[in-house]
Amino acid sequence: MTEFDQSYKQLFTFPRMIEDFLRGFVPGEWLKQLDFSTLERVNASFVSDEYQQREGDMIWRIKSTSHDTWLYIYLLIEFQSTVYHHMAVRMMTYIGLLYQNLIHSQVVGKDGMLPPVLPIVLYNGQSRWSASCELSQLILAAPPAIQAYQAEMRYLLIDEGRLRESDLALERNLAVALFKLERSRTPKDLENAIALLIEWLGDTHAQTKALRRAFSTWIRRVILPHRFPGIAFGAVEELQEVKDMLAERVMEWTKEWEQ
Repeated sequence: MTEFDQSYKQLFTFPRMIEDFLRGFVPGEWLKQLDFSTLERVNASFVSDEYQQREGDMIWRIKSTSHDTWLYIYLLIEFQSTVYHHMAVRMMTYIGLLYQNLIHSQVVGKDGMLPPVLPIVLYNGQSRWSASCELSQLILAAPPAIQAYQAEMRYLLIDEGRLRESDLALERNLAVALFKLERSRTPKDLENAIALLIEWLGDTHAQTKALRRAFSTWIRRVILPHRFPGIAFGAVEELQEVKDMLAERVMEWTKEWEQ
């Protein structure tokens, strides 16, 4: 896993990041029935190497207030430069293994019913995602007599490159800030996105501080070197320091350009 992958996926190990991502980019009124205070990450180590589950693919669960049952969210973050054509098959395999683990661990309802799972693929590659989100589209047409027995599975795709500006208009949403940072092309864009993070991560809660540091690390190690190759940036730890350093650099570049 590259440093980009590691620092990016680290952001999604925080419950607030998952909550903002779901609220901002998963459609439906049903989200109002979720108790976000119950968000917890589930150990995904049961997925064996045979199925090539990558470090960082993660599973979260959250309780529904309407039914007092768990909903599982399988979040697969995809960085590949080429689109994986059979992603629906991979997702079906992972969800099957998750269900097997829940059965083995006896984490099922009293009636033996399994919890619902929302499979999500978050993709931020350069090319647009072109693989089918539906398993049925990857299977040849079966004779009518056996059509009803064919496997079905569908995942929710969030392709960052297809997001419109109107999709990034939510206030105080950390997933929106993350995507704005990725789409930034000028120093001013970066400054504005970092300013939003500073405002939205302003409280002193320990987990908020940890999330601020995770954003700072990602910006310093990935975003800045990618936007400004060959420029040395100091070992800053806080978002405000990153913003101040960037503003100072921009001022220096502007003076050099004028001269």
